Amino acid sequence: MDDAAAMRHALAASTQVLGTTSPNPPVGAVVLDPDGVLVGSGASAPAGGPHAEVGALREAGERARGGTVAVTLEPCRHTGRTGPCTQALLAAGVRRVVVACADPTGLAGGGTQELRAAGVEVTTGVLADEVGRGPLEAWLTAQRTGRPYVTWKYAATLDGRSAAADGSSRWITGEPARADVHRLRAQVDAVLVGVGTVLADDPQLTVRPDPGRQPLRVVLDRTGRTPPGARVRDGSAPSLVLDLEPRAALAELQARGVVSVLLEGGPVLAGAFLRAGLVDRVVGYVAPALLGAGPAALADAGVGTVQDAIRLRLDDVARLGDDVRLTLRRH
Repeated sequence: MDDAAAMRHALAASTQVLGTTSPNPPVGAVVLDPDGVLVGSGASAPAGGPHAEVGALREAGERARGGTVAVTLEPCRHTGRTGPCTQALLAAGVRRVVVACADPTGLAGGGTQELRAAGVEVTTGVLADEVGRGPLEAWLTAQRTGRPYVTWKYAATLDGRSAAADGSSRWITGEPARADVHRLRAQVDAVLVGVGTVLADDPQLTVRPDPGRQPLRVVLDRTGRTPPGARVRDGSAPSLVLDLEPRAALAELQARGVVSVLLEGGPVLAGAFLRAGLVDRVVGYVAPALLGAGPAALADAGVGTVQDAIRLRLDDVARLGDDVRLTLRRH
């Protein structure tokens, strides 16, 4: 098995733990024996548990000696709640380590230099772009920007309406699209809405079916209008009401260990986040329906002319039943 194929196996392993590892990154690793046969696979455990390399090495056992380890993120060299992955690799006697993305943190970075100094052959940058757009994207972005990674999710008709003129919005999209939203929620640390959405729709904002770990439900409410009996305050998942503007809210969430946020609020809140430059990814569910009136999916985002439009890069288009899901990122 070549390096690229091994890294894709490691990437697949990391996908399985997306949404379960914060504040640690979702990393995947595989071990190839000296003949290039895959003999071990691992992924990050929840914070405090073994890292991906350790899990893969345990599965491989003695077959790792003289072999190759492919890992999506540079192995750490520091001791935190677990020991350094570099030392685990050296103790296992691996000959080569293949890395996709460098660790941008000063504390954990530098693992490749330590391995090279110990005589291990290290190859870096293998499938770096592909891996960097995968499960590691939110964590890498959070390290580089100093705030949680934000995905704005919206559902709209073909003419861009998020609700009808009478305010009704259930259901603009079909069941496959709504099920996909639960998949998105399961992959993030927090789901965020404004108090207007709570008052209008009384959403519960949980993942269904319950995966055993629910994201933090966050309401931005600067006027104290969130009802005590709102469903977002029930006991089905943790919840938090913040009297803060968007940037300060993200800082507060980061201090609580939140790495990724799904913005599910209405058009005004979405406009505020976009206006502040705080949206990294957009996931839009477009239904083949026309309303002709009613609120737009996005309110004022600070754009005055076409030249100032917020330009996005289209990364993926998928059909979900009769609806279309668009995944876009900022340039």
